[in-house]
Amino acid sequence: MSFENFPTPNIPEQKPLPKKRNYNYKGLVLGLLIAALAGTWAYVIWDKSKSNQQSQQLAMQLGTSDSSKNDLQLELNNAVMSLDMLKSTNARADSLLKTKDKDIQDLKARVQKIINDKNASGAQLAEARRLIKQLKGNIETYTAEIEKLKNDNLQLTEEKRVVTVERDVVRKNFDSAKTVIKDREHIIDIGSTLHASNLNVTGVKERGNGKEKETTTAKRVDKLKISFDLDENRITQSGLKEIYINIIAPDGSVIVIPEGAAKFVTRDGVEKSATKKVEVDYKQGERKQVQIELAKTQNFLPGDYKIEIYNNGFKIGEAVRSFKKGGLFS
Repeated sequence: MSFENFPTPNIPEQKPLPKKRNYNYKGLVLGLLIAALAGTWAYVIWDKSKSNQQSQQLAMQLGTSDSSKNDLQLELNNAVMSLDMLKSTNARADSLLKTKDKDIQDLKARVQKIINDKNASGAQLAEARRLIKQLKGNIETYTAEIEKLKNDNLQLTEEKRVVTVERDVVRKNFDSAKTVIKDREHIIDIGSTLHASNLNVTGVKERGNGKEKETTTAKRVDKLKISFDLDENRITQSGLKEIYINIIAPDGSVIVIPEGAAKFVTRDGVEKSATKKVEVDYKQGERKQVQIELAKTQNFLPGDYKIEIYNNGFKIGEAVRSFKKGGLFS
């Protein structure tokens, strides 16, 4: 095979195209990614650091809050202990604190509520601290009042002691005076007892014509006439005086007249029956004559009849009258 040489065509010479610049896009992207990653890590580290700082601050705040609460609880416990000691050592304190009990309990409850609150703020803790201070101030006030009451009590006790001593002295003097007065009254009472003298007893026979005749014969005696004098006594006060008359028969029995019988007590404390009780209007310092008639309620027996006169529990006179057999008995 043969090749023929043909004339080369006249083709215009082309200038070479300018060479395009080859930019490194991959490196740029890689650099941007690295920068972004570095920024992200820096932010993460900064954020973590800030979170740690906040956590530390929160922990410190919580620790400070717990410490404050513990301190508040301790102060509250000490205040309550002081109140309990006041109550146990002084009855007056217990009485006083009972009247303040509602206020005290309210303060304690408000403080304890704040201490028990886990989320208590600083303002609340400050309020609790203020309330505890108020409670302590109240305790100091109560203590001062109690001391004043104790001092007042000591003063009253001393005044009572002085008054008691003075009273005992007065009472002793009064008792002595009463004893003297009583002794004097006893003497006056004894001294005021009347005395009977000139005691006379007569048996009387009543005749049909109304005339009377003395008799010493027992069977004929219809009544007894008794007369005596109450002697002068300047101690006895004027007025009615009780006089008791006893007539004792020969057999030892007391002759009793129903319309005049009475009982009296002697100075020895013995109760006795009286034949007759009479009231005599006596005038102080004068002699008084007394006459009494006793009608028989039974026949008189022969023998000795004892007549006794009593006043103020004392026997003030006595006489004996004898009646004999005779007349109708002969």
